[in-house]
Amino acid sequence: MSINRRDFIKYTSSGIGSAAAATLLNACNHRVPGHVTTSKRPNILFLLTDNQRWDQMGCAGNPVLYTPNMDKLASEGTRFTNAFVTTPICAASRASFLTGLYERTHQFTFHTPPLGSCFANISYPSVLKACGYYTGFIGKFGIERGRGVVELENRDETLEKMFDHFDNFEHWGKFKGSPKGYFVEQPDGTKRHLTEITGDKVVDFLNDRNPHQPWCLSVSFNAIHAQDDDPQQYFWPPAVEHLYKDVTIPDPVNSDAAFFETLPKFLRQSESRKRWYWRFDTPEKYQRMIKGVYRMISGVDMVIGRIRDELKRLGLAENTIIIFAGDNGMFFGERGLSDCWLLYEESIRIPLIIYDPGANKKLQGSTRDEIALNVDLSPTILDFAGAKVPEKIQGRSLIPLTNGNESGWRTDFLCEHLFEHPGIPKSEGVRTKHFKYIRYFEQKPVYEELYDLKNDTHETHNLVDNLGFVKKLQELRKRCDELCDLYGGFNRSLR
Repeated sequence: MSINRRDFIKYTSSGIGSAAAATLLNACNHRVPGHVTTSKRPNILFLLTDNQRWDQMGCAGNPVLYTPNMDKLASEGTRFTNAFVTTPICAASRASFLTGLYERTHQFTFHTPPLGSCFANISYPSVLKACGYYTGFIGKFGIERGRGVVELENRDETLEKMFDHFDNFEHWGKFKGSPKGYFVEQPDGTKRHLTEITGDKVVDFLNDRNPHQPWCLSVSFNAIHAQDDDPQQYFWPPAVEHLYKDVTIPDPVNSDAAFFETLPKFLRQSESRKRWYWRFDTPEKYQRMIKGVYRMISGVDMVIGRIRDELKRLGLAENTIIIFAGDNGMFFGERGLSDCWLLYEESIRIPLIIYDPGANKKLQGSTRDEIALNVDLSPTILDFAGAKVPEKIQGRSLIPLTNGNESGWRTDFLCEHLFEHPGIPKSEGVRTKHFKYIRYFEQKPVYEELYDLKNDTHETHNLVDNLGFVKKLQELRKRCDELCDLYGGFNRSLR
């Protein structure tokens, strides 16, 4: 069920605010859809990487990347080949993962007021904790505004409702106990990579848990995010240093200078172009940087293998559902740009794998091409736990798809980026199965793009001025208006 923000606030203020959250959150049905063992609620492990896009796994067809543990997870579970974030920036996207709501509804990103407690109270950790789950978080929370402060309304009370175990650390050194950079000095003077330390913390959580209580642990790797304030940018564990030394990574698509010159001036002068100079402005630098990215991904993959080994050692593997995803994609030189923010495929499309050890074995290694979204992860997690999904959540449980079923699934979705930044233009659009419409609604005049994804997978040819696509353009303009109204109603652009 979808609802716009005005109605959501009205609903929560009329009796489902923080004071009455327990009523909403007392929602366990003790049923586990698709899970063979219904007498025992499953544990849930949600693994999230930072800036890893959909094509950066061996199982997704990448011919260079070494990701045996991600590939194994896909071979045993369900891989979603068309998974997306609705907003390609970590703060807003992570709020959507937590709450199952679009940015236009929860209205949280960098430089906004804190995430409202009325939204946090329907997040999957809050609901699961109220249902008797032991809830934990380890790694980069990402719900902050750059000052080292977790941005939640009624922070301490809200965090207490969400998590029994909360270990927030990022590579910027802004939080208490967080390191500065990816290498962390140990008591004996040696240094270890932050990805490996994340693995240590997960292993400790698994060993220290209450063995008689189901748990849900969210693990958010800092990798593969660049260390923006260091010229090297990308840092990896020593164990993967040997990888990719003797290969040449193919050039990014649409990266030639002639294509870049076709972009509008506001994109050629954007923050994305500024950061391209940091990382990808020469062929040699591109090879060095992208190999660093790949080594960081392989470092995460190595830790995923370690975590799965620990689950098996502790006898937890057969009752632990594992979900693996990325928080948003990223440009690695494509279009002559870097970072995320914009609504092209490189930025919004993510990896997503769901592994349920209790599912039908005949479905192992399956892929689904339906549109899956970051807002779907919260209701999916709740559904796996047998918890009632709050009515106001805008995503849908993916369990019917992992079970091999499909019934009236979505055929399009709203994508948007509403962050206030002078170097990052705001945008909104619609992505269907075969087309994408984008509008930069604060440009004068409004700048629009239309792509035929079926015949132009790299979004090379803007069809806005093509007379053969006038009807499709009008249709998607109208659909974008409808979705904007549905989820919040502000930033209506074209009339």
